[in-house]
Amino acid sequence: MTTTYKNTPYDQIEVGMEAIYERTCSADDFYVSAHASGDLNPIHLPKEDREGEGDFEGVAPSLWVASLISAVLGNQMPGPGTLYKSQSLRFLGRAYEGDHLTARVRVTEKLPDYVVTLQTTVERTDGQVIVEGEAEVIAPRTSKIAKAVSLPGLTVRSHEHFDRLLDQARPLPPLITAVVAPEDRKSLGGALLAAENTLIEPVLIGSREKIEDAAERLGKDLAHCDIIDVASHSQAAAQAVAMVREGKAQAIMKGQLHTDVLLAEIVKRDVGLRTDNRLSHVFVMDVPGLDHLLFISDAAINISPDLEAKVDIVQNAINLALALGQQQPKVGILSAVETVNTKIPSTMDAAILSKMAERGQIKGGIVDGPLAMDNAIDIDAAVTKGITSLVAGRADVLVVPNLESGNMLAKELAFVAHAEVCGVVMGARCPVILTSRADDDKARLMSCAVALLYAASQKA
Repeated sequence: MTTTYKNTPYDQIEVGMEAIYERTCSADDFYVSAHASGDLNPIHLPKEDREGEGDFEGVAPSLWVASLISAVLGNQMPGPGTLYKSQSLRFLGRAYEGDHLTARVRVTEKLPDYVVTLQTTVERTDGQVIVEGEAEVIAPRTSKIAKAVSLPGLTVRSHEHFDRLLDQARPLPPLITAVVAPEDRKSLGGALLAAENTLIEPVLIGSREKIEDAAERLGKDLAHCDIIDVASHSQAAAQAVAMVREGKAQAIMKGQLHTDVLLAEIVKRDVGLRTDNRLSHVFVMDVPGLDHLLFISDAAINISPDLEAKVDIVQNAINLALALGQQQPKVGILSAVETVNTKIPSTMDAAILSKMAERGQIKGGIVDGPLAMDNAIDIDAAVTKGITSLVAGRADVLVVPNLESGNMLAKELAFVAHAEVCGVVMGARCPVILTSRADDDKARLMSCAVALLYAASQKA
């Protein structure tokens, strides 16, 4: 349905005519206003504690509130074709996130040359007028019906879920972490950043010469870091595993070495870090627009997992989600379709996994599948397709059919939907922080925070 706006030309305007426009303040409005105006006053940003008293309620920017008057003038009275001459404003109160506002204009006088004066106000639902003033506009000369302009959409890239995780992790005792081959600026910088944020206490294992060279290029001092000089990457990985087995380290962090080299030492039967669960990687994602963390598994280790492997993948993901505060995580087992089809093996696996969870063979979460991506995370898509489920449209965890689909999904969310991403390897005797060469500092920092929170949950 197309929205249209019909103006009131000058010769049809009468003194006393009124129009209104209503709007509920949102945090996104305040951020968009800050970007558009350049006014970064923290009093207008909901996440900033402006007085240092633990109050994070943003005050609506006054000129943003006043701009609602312009919406009435431009859309309704006099409407399309109207131009401002002047606007006086007096601010009598404040609006806050969540307040419902009504902007109102009333014609007070018609002047020569198509000029109209109007009384203008903005009030809250409690009846308090918070803005008042007078507008003088040039009214349109002829009648006009205008279609509503289709504006490009805006996405406010807020990553409040990761901010919350960092706030939870920082007060905890840091994890003693064996950092394997931090021989480039990114991997060493990520480890040192996590140490600066009191998330880890790094033990750097690798070529001392390369590590010190990376530190020099970063401008960092390694005087307070333990460095174990090891020639090869495989030896460095073996040393890290040995430290965990001996109780000298509580986590392992990947540096500049191939994942296969690190995992080969971790999965060794007699001297590795195997448990009853097989290893799987879990991406943790803070996606703009989602009101919860999103977990994706497995997109990094198990290439084409069979049903037995998927049981462990699902359980590992649930365990991590629980550790990060998700209550009874809802797990969607993804496929191309949401119905069981014997010609699509992933739908068969999904149905079996759902039944296994129902019978208590997978614990701690609600599992359902097969689900397609749309009806796993979008409630409208689930309703449209008639899917009745506690998971459909509400999934916290997405379990993909294979590594290829998982890797593409995670990267699409990161590079197209602007999600922030981190992740850890689950199923070993300690969390394994498996970073990518493409990861930025925030991703490495958050991976350490997730590992710390998981390790702390295991001690509780």
